[in-house]
Amino acid sequence: MSTKHLVALLNSHIEGNEEQFLSIALQVAAQEARQGRTDDADKLKRLVQKARDQHRSGRPAGGQTPIPLARPRGELQGLVESAYPKVTLDSMVLSDDVHARLTRVVRQQQERSTLRDHGQAPTTHMLLVGPPGTGKTMTASALAGELHLPLFTVRLEALFSRFFGETAGKLRLLFDQIAQQRGVYLLDEFDAIGARRGDPNDVGEIRRVLNSVLAFMEERNSTDSLVLAATNHVEILDEALARRFDEVIEYDLPDPAAARAVLERRLGKFKLSPSSWSAIELAPNGLSQGELVRAADAVVKDAILEGTPKVLAEALARALQNRQTLKGKFRRPNGRQSGDARRIDDG
Repeated sequence: MSTKHLVALLNSHIEGNEEQFLSIALQVAAQEARQGRTDDADKLKRLVQKARDQHRSGRPAGGQTPIPLARPRGELQGLVESAYPKVTLDSMVLSDDVHARLTRVVRQQQERSTLRDHGQAPTTHMLLVGPPGTGKTMTASALAGELHLPLFTVRLEALFSRFFGETAGKLRLLFDQIAQQRGVYLLDEFDAIGARRGDPNDVGEIRRVLNSVLAFMEERNSTDSLVLAATNHVEILDEALARRFDEVIEYDLPDPAAARAVLERRLGKFKLSPSSWSAIELAPNGLSQGELVRAADAVVKDAILEGTPKVLAEALARALQNRQTLKGKFRRPNGRQSGDARRIDDG
């Protein structure tokens, strides 16, 4: 292998560009074949094909999970959490439109070198909007799982509470991390920094932070990291932000069919018989995916502890009603949920 090939391999590894890494490996294989070392060339080609097959199937090499080497350090530690999710888009109950759009983003990321060869760039900045518990946070995990990338979750409210007066500087550290380490970055509760300028409650620090975010979104994303901003209150975001997102994806509360799909998947082997579902009114509940999951978990836990092989429709209906009652208690008179409720049910 030439020094040029070795340098290129190391650079692609550092950048997390697997496709470029494999392409260089094929170049080395071709060089080996030209020099008469056909056995070595064939071995390299087989390994590249095996790596691509495993990538498409979502199986890490050797069946092992990746070692979480990418962890926030220094001043970002405690503000940014890292994880290597295993969930995929197929593990979520999504509308056809949302699933198609997210699948398109995954393909653009996986084939970003092809796009760049034609002067295009993959989608990197996405705004996820919708009520609490409708799948925004899980989408970040699923995209990280699909792309085999680390998920970095940033709690912007914690950033403000701990470093008010220095927030813009701390965000600059985050932006530098994005420029150096490819991954999926989730900026949760994005309305904490994205509120419209000129708002009556606006202060100078928040304006500086918003201006920093706007400037960052104009910068070239050298690592092709996915930056996801999630909010329950898109109506208060500054209009200048919306123009800078490649994709804006809206999540809604599930309809009865989607609600049943969420519950059936979560109940697993404790699933109800088809005739039992007629006793459960899903349409008027207005519960989010997250609330449906918690209701299903409650009855499954009871079934496990009681040693019964199935759950009763009446028990599930009661659990759903309990979630509905709890949700009603956290609603303000104007219909908006309190901040505590947003944090409890967000997702």
